Amino acid sequence: MLTINDHLVLPLAEIELDAIRAQGAGGQKVNKTSSAVHLRFDISASSLPDDCKQRLLARRDRRISSDGVLVIKAQRHRTQEANRDDALQRLAEFIRRDASAPVPRKVTRPTRGAKIRRVDAKVQRGKLKALRGSVGD
Repeated sequence: MLTINDHLVLPLAEIELDAIRAQGAGGQKVNKTSSAVHLRFDISASSLPDDCKQRLLARRDRRISSDGVLVIKAQRHRTQEANRDDALQRLAEFIRRDASAPVPRKVTRPTRGAKIRRVDAKVQRGKLKALRGSVGD
């Protein structure tokens, strides 16, 4: 089970993990080991709440395919286990961002004092710019 937050837990059966060869410079065993991890998570077929699914699918992220599958590639670490943990943590963080509904903005108006301060600052700036003119005879 992957814990997202206090109210949300994701079964590991919904997450597909594949070991692949990492990119970049290698060492002696570069062509033998598969230390990078591809994580695939089908958002629409998951057990997440429907509103959370909609927020995730609406996100404009290049890691989400047109089929609604999130693909995370983890290759920061040298071992497959560390990359697997890194991929799972990144998935949890990705879901955690949209797990709760955004708080709607409360419409406010500037106070009278704020309006006065803004106009006074504009007048002061105008006076300063008026002094920059050419020197008269």
